[in-house]
Amino acid sequence: MTETDETAAHDTQDPAHDAAHDAAHDRVLIVDFGSQVTQLIARRVREAGVYSEIVPFDKAEAALGPVLPRAIILSGGPASVHETGTPRAPSAIFSAGVPVLGICYGEQAMVAALGGQVEAGNEREFGRADLKIIDETPLFDGVFEEGERAQVWMSHGDRVTKLPPGFRAVGISTGAPFAAIADDSRRLYGVQFHPEVVHTPKGAALIANFVRDIAGCDGAWSMAQFREAEVARIREQVGDGRVVCGLSGGVDSAVAALLIHEAIGEQLTCIFVDHGLLRQDEATQVVDLFRGAYNIPLVHVDAGERFLRALEGVSDPEAKRKIIGRLFVEVFEEESEKLEDAEFLAQGTLYPDASRACRRGRASVTIKSHHNVGGLPETMKLKLVEPLRALFKDEVRALGRELGLPEAFVGRHPFPGPGLAIRIPGEITPEKLDILRKADAIYLEEIRKAGLYDTIWQAFAVLLPVRTVGVMGDARTYDFVCALRAVTSTDGMTADYYDFSHDFLGHAARRIINEVRGINRVSTTSPPSPPGTIEWE
Repeated sequence: MTETDETAAHDTQDPAHDAAHDAAHDRVLIVDFGSQVTQLIARRVREAGVYSEIVPFDKAEAALGPVLPRAIILSGGPASVHETGTPRAPSAIFSAGVPVLGICYGEQAMVAALGGQVEAGNEREFGRADLKIIDETPLFDGVFEEGERAQVWMSHGDRVTKLPPGFRAVGISTGAPFAAIADDSRRLYGVQFHPEVVHTPKGAALIANFVRDIAGCDGAWSMAQFREAEVARIREQVGDGRVVCGLSGGVDSAVAALLIHEAIGEQLTCIFVDHGLLRQDEATQVVDLFRGAYNIPLVHVDAGERFLRALEGVSDPEAKRKIIGRLFVEVFEEESEKLEDAEFLAQGTLYPDASRACRRGRASVTIKSHHNVGGLPETMKLKLVEPLRALFKDEVRALGRELGLPEAFVGRHPFPGPGLAIRIPGEITPEKLDILRKADAIYLEEIRKAGLYDTIWQAFAVLLPVRTVGVMGDARTYDFVCALRAVTSTDGMTADYYDFSHDFLGHAARRIINEVRGINRVSTTSPPSPPGTIEWE
């Protein structure tokens, strides 16, 4: 039931839900117009030590709240401002008296709202571009100098052709005569390029300059501060009530459980639904950690046979995900009903999950159901406690360290809720699970021996649905093929393959073939994400 973005029907909160955070530190509001990289803006702001939250454009005015944010950033988006029916920036944003930075579509939305003009460009500008700095502005202080040519990342077909009153151009590019604009007196700024992506080398510095120097945020937001505020919020929300928390074996649910336990102690009971699709020895590790090290009340449900029966004969990846998610909820609900006085349900929902849930239906496309199992049934009456709802994955790891979670656990690679079921394309069987567990354990063991585990974002073995002929001990074999996958990433939103040495791959492959009965061939898989996904299914 944890770590899921399938809660939209039950949510009564926006992703940044909690006024306790607002009171504790500066807040930057990011208005989302549908960009695929909006979350990177939030990341860059937080990297500058400032708390940020994302809201859809149609909720932006309400999100200004009784206490104004210190600054507002307007994201990019796929629409065209000059077309009817496309997203608009509420006028309240520009009359609030706080600094505003528009990025790509956000710049165009600002220009259109304030009396300028945006038109379709004769040439589109995608990828790396040169930005020529033609004038000084506080936005560029310590980042760009007048006369400099800087590398930036563009992704636009429309362009600003007429500035609103009070604005001036401070940067130009080949495809954008107003690639950076400024109204210093009102602290309104716009850039046609994307400073949030790594392909704009000085982009993070520009965003930090905007939120720290222009908006005056103190940059004091920290995980220790978050921990203190969230513990207080949980105590206020729960009171004397009892909380049930679903453990999946992953980092997110573990950190959520520890934080809640710190807040309310014995009022928390954890339910660990073991669906039989975990990695080697993983269930034992989870039980030992929570019952032994932390003495947290834990119900361990071994439901492996039930899940395997339901998956028998199922090959379609979406069908597998939905079966696992449905059963997970059923088992969890059965166990939680045995705790008669439970009032609250804790989930390890993260900020990217919550943001996607709020954006669902707004020109979004489902590539596949979310990795994480679950989804609340309509009949469940428990109230939600989601202590990680404001955090990104790496921030959850930082919070885990703050809470004292062992590094071997907090630093674990991400693992999908459906488990090994989506690393075995085709039908799932006990034989295939046993083979894959052994191969995966060897692969990860070799990565750790090579000192590469913390460098790699995620690594795992996949058991392919094909058999090949081989020769072992002068005898013919006809066994499975194992594929090895490893990627680097900072947030799991985009990823590139990790380039192992041939010596490493050769050694790992030999170990797997020699030690795992049922595999006679090992291959590697290397597409970045996108266009591929990190997981196989």
